[in-house]
Amino acid sequence: MVVGGLLLVFGFALTMTDRIPLIGRLPGDITIRGDGWAVYAPLATSILLSIVLTLGIGVVSWLSRR
Repeated sequence: MVVGGLLLVFGFALTMTDRIPLIGRLPGDITIRGDGWAVYAPLATSILLSIVLTLGIGVVSWLSRR
């Protein structure tokens, strides 16, 4: 149930990425467009999200040990 809930939240977040500032628009995010196609690689956004989630999980873990 937890994994299903996380997938639901992740799917909802993906549909809202146009409305979240800076997501996908950071320097380092790569977008290549051609005639009728596009390739998108959000490198900087992925790194930033990884750092934020790592810090958040670390804080929750630290608080749960106290």
